[in-house]
Amino acid sequence: MSAIPEHRGGRREDAREAVAGLMASAAIFTSLLGVAYRPVRLIPVAVVLALVAARMTTRYSRLAGFAIAAVVVCWILGMAIAVLTENSLYFVGARRP
Repeated sequence: MSAIPEHRGGRREDAREAVAGLMASAAIFTSLLGVAYRPVRLIPVAVVLALVAARMTTRYSRLAGFAIAAVVVCWILGMAIAVLTENSLYFVGARRP
């Protein structure tokens, strides 16, 4: 018997879990920013971040799942807002007058 509790992972696994949690949070922030700015530019980045974070973590699996759900909702909302307000989805070249 030991007075020191066993640590099942290690520093490497703890770092991986922390990075995955930060990536999931960054995916949520990027997708929310994509609703207001350019959804076609920003939300695919958020999709990649959310999917990589979901694969990396077990500790923050709920956060990663929430990030994926937020990305999907923000994609639909951002595209609908961009189409309804007749804003460009992806800025290329000069703006229209």
